Amino acid sequence: MRLPGRIPTMRYILSAILVFSLATAALAQSRPSSRSATSQPSEEDHLSVTTHTITLHGQPLKYETTAGTIGIKDDAGKLRCNFFFIAYRVLKDPAYEPGKRPITFVFNGGPGSSSVWLHLGTVGPMRVNNSDDGTPDAPPHRLVENQETWLDASDLVFIDPVGTGYSRAADGVAPKDFYGVEQDISSVADFIRLYLTRYQRWSSPKFLAGESYGTTRAAGLSLYLADRFGIDLNGIVLISTVLNFQVLSPEEGNDLPYALFLPSYTAIASYHHKLTGDADQLRAASVAWATGDYMTALTKGKSLTPAEQSAVADKLVQFTSLPKEFILKSRLRISPEAFRKHLLNNEEKILGRYDARLLADDPTPATDELSQDPSDSLYSPSFASDFNDYIRGTLKYETDIPYHVLARVGPWDFGQGDGYLDVSGRLRQAMLQNPHLKVLVAAGFYDLATPFATVNYTIGHMDLGNQISSRLTQTYYGSGHMIYQSSSTREKLRADVGTFMTGALPATTQP
Repeated sequence: MRLPGRIPTMRYILSAILVFSLATAALAQSRPSSRSATSQPSEEDHLSVTTHTITLHGQPLKYETTAGTIGIKDDAGKLRCNFFFIAYRVLKDPAYEPGKRPITFVFNGGPGSSSVWLHLGTVGPMRVNNSDDGTPDAPPHRLVENQETWLDASDLVFIDPVGTGYSRAADGVAPKDFYGVEQDISSVADFIRLYLTRYQRWSSPKFLAGESYGTTRAAGLSLYLADRFGIDLNGIVLISTVLNFQVLSPEEGNDLPYALFLPSYTAIASYHHKLTGDADQLRAASVAWATGDYMTALTKGKSLTPAEQSAVADKLVQFTSLPKEFILKSRLRISPEAFRKHLLNNEEKILGRYDARLLADDPTPATDELSQDPSDSLYSPSFASDFNDYIRGTLKYETDIPYHVLARVGPWDFGQGDGYLDVSGRLRQAMLQNPHLKVLVAAGFYDLATPFATVNYTIGHMDLGNQISSRLTQTYYGSGHMIYQSSSTREKLRADVGTFMTGALPATTQP
């Protein structure tokens, strides 16, 4: 998906992130029930409430699910849009106080992605049944109980921004009114405020969790929610992060991404046995050289002597395994598309963008054409089919409109003219204003959509200071963009999130 302005690589960021789970009758007991006593739906709301039980770590966990739409109105009372959401609330004894239990609002990115990825991939109580290595099973696909769900740590609300999922602009309201950085932040914040009000969760510890462009949204929301509504957050989980779009836009006049993508190239080449030596040491050496001598060389442009160019090319061969002649013809600047195309060109294979460990046959090895992204096409059908079965069958939500897993929401208004969007300053300001706000940043080594070194660079240039820096944690995984696809990285992510949430909660909060 291409976006306007100087952000051509945004097509990488249709992230697959926050996902759903299918509870079958054998795995979760499901029945329609009355609306929650704390819910006050308007005439536009269309809700289905069901109860379920899963066995989590050998113990039953009973929860209530609310699936449906909430209508958002303007100050004059006119309906602007309907937000579709799926909320999970743990059910305990009658003395349990929901207002003291943490609540996490979860969304994916795009722009134009529904929340199905994080929902059915790792966060919700049910998940798509991938193999241990992360590859989907053969169709027909099915959901299984998710032993790595976040539900035991926090109640969950999955949000589909307008234009995605079942969320739609109201009749007579232009969808483009929601298709932009500020418009999106404002509308999602309106939903969060209304949800907290309707379901009496203002006193709950509050978290946001976003993936890919969802991290951009989360950073913007962190400040907007506080300034506009007085909603202070306990924590934010950022998965496969993009806060400053300059680091993802390799193009003429912007050399920075060429250096920051290199450590991911090294990790990927090592994974595919194109480099010899310890993978961790190679990656560390690549980071050091890329952010030092390589970045310096790129800033010299055409003033580099032939001898200097040759020396830089030799180092790039060392860290990528690509032919020196190809590197020199590329003017020492290797785009992610070129790397995906050429690393395994002799084998007539192309790499995935979201996960470069995944390969596809290259039908045109003699050209620069990239015919597909195996890390995208491999997963979309399983998530889409499982969600459509889950929502109507298990959650009893009925509608005939299509669920937009990935929607066209362009042109997207980045509000930057010819510049690059950068919301890192908003996150910094939110952390300055709220001394209790903590942030977890998770990155995968084999991700060519939001490479880990681009995240490090952005965080490292936020000028957080020692006290604020102590409230920001970075974690890394042997994964692609969707960290949770394989069992080992999904388990590690859940453990890291659990530790993070516990550390971000006040002592008086119920587990």
